[in-house]
Amino acid sequence: MRATRSHRNNRRSHHALDAVRVSKCEKCGAPHKSHCVCMNCGSYNGRVVIDLAAKVAAKAKKSEAKKKVAAK
Repeated sequence: MRATRSHRNNRRSHHALDAVRVSKCEKCGAPHKSHCVCMNCGSYNGRVVIDLAAKVAAKAKKSEAKKKVAAK
């Protein structure tokens, strides 16, 4: 049986997307998604989960190694 436009649209009325919930980081105060790690300081729920300083250092070391190989 055919569903009319109004019945179809009534069914789809709950399909709208909600806005992303944004929380404030306890340590640095930066905005981040709820229940996700803060990508500014690497903390979640008040404790450090990701050591971002080590990640940045490793990335810099890797780029320096690439520059040395490219220079040869």
